[in-house]
Amino acid sequence: MTDVQPGDKPETLLITLSGKDRPGVTSSVFTALSGAGVEVLDIEQIVLRSRLILGILVTAPRNPKRVRAAVDETAEALGMSVDIDRGVGDNKSRREGRSHVTIIGTPLRASAMAAVAGRIADAGANIDRIERMARYPVTAIDLHVSGVDTDALRTVLAAEAATQGIDIAVQPANLLRRGTRLIVMDVDSTLIQGEVIEMLAAYAGCEAEVAAVTAAAMGGELDFEESLRSRVALLAGVPESALDEVYDAIVLAPGARTLVRTLRRLGYRFALVSGGFSQLVDRLADDLGIHFSRANELEIVDGVLTGRILGPVVDRAGKAAALREFAAEIGVPEAATIAIGDGANDLDMLNAAGLGIAYNAKPVVQDAADTSVNVPYLDAIMYLLGISREEIVAADAEAGIVTPAPPV
Repeated sequence: MTDVQPGDKPETLLITLSGKDRPGVTSSVFTALSGAGVEVLDIEQIVLRSRLILGILVTAPRNPKRVRAAVDETAEALGMSVDIDRGVGDNKSRREGRSHVTIIGTPLRASAMAAVAGRIADAGANIDRIERMARYPVTAIDLHVSGVDTDALRTVLAAEAATQGIDIAVQPANLLRRGTRLIVMDVDSTLIQGEVIEMLAAYAGCEAEVAAVTAAAMGGELDFEESLRSRVALLAGVPESALDEVYDAIVLAPGARTLVRTLRRLGYRFALVSGGFSQLVDRLADDLGIHFSRANELEIVDGVLTGRILGPVVDRAGKAAALREFAAEIGVPEAATIAIGDGANDLDMLNAAGLGIAYNAKPVVQDAADTSVNVPYLDAIMYLLGISREEIVAADAEAGIVTPAPPV
């Protein structure tokens, strides 16, 4: 070989093997290459249903025929197919405008993937890498995409997600995804199933009336503070003991405990910010090991609810202010915060966060949030953070926690 001049692209070999996966494949191939004095430039490997595809990019050897013969012999011994392509240069650097596109489906159909890939191509972007994040109880796929602005890509794919009936989250590919973050969650119909105020209203015999006002307020049709005060007024005379009974009846969203314990292992901080009531929200925070909580305080006199709220109402603006306050207290930038909510009173909080997630939310919230998750599993949010189901299950197993196994 001639000496490579400055600026010249060195000759390289791309070796691609495919076949049944087994221990020792990678070791055998590199043993075959070890006597050729080549440098390893890149390696990619995937395994699908026990079938391995291994790609190795190395500098071209002085004796290519000898290397080809050694690799062919190794592949034959392994019962694998091999392709060797001689060329120049390394992989092209990924273009600017790098994003993670996370797709969640139940199920995820080929037609949906075709549509998403088509929209990415239409936008002038390229899919550089694909990883599966989960196969149970949802299918979650993470695409590494480059070549187009993240916000522009998000707009294009949000429309396609609605058409296909899947969830798509588009986030910039930067270090924030791997850093310590603050997660701020709404409580009613987000962390827990249902609305606490409606459960309390059952004790006052006005559940249907309160439920109607709640639905209008969460849909953005009514002023939240005014609607909250009018609903709380209907609770006058309810015994304080009803709070204990309601707390015992609370059902967490599926995956809530998994979400909190997994991300706490990674150093994440959590906050509950609710238009509900501190007498219940604070207890939830203690139960789950959540660092901060902010909610409205019901006035109780002589063991009975008075129908009034003490202090200022935690409304739409109050939720956003709490997020900023908690972020400042632990020293993380607002760009490193994640807000999760479902109602109109969560909009300011979702907009203030670096990543605002509408979780099984009202249409007005889904339209305004950075992304939507519409599956009934709160822990699916971790796939947006680059955490796979396998990693979650493995961490739980080390702690002696058994999670359900997926169907084969």
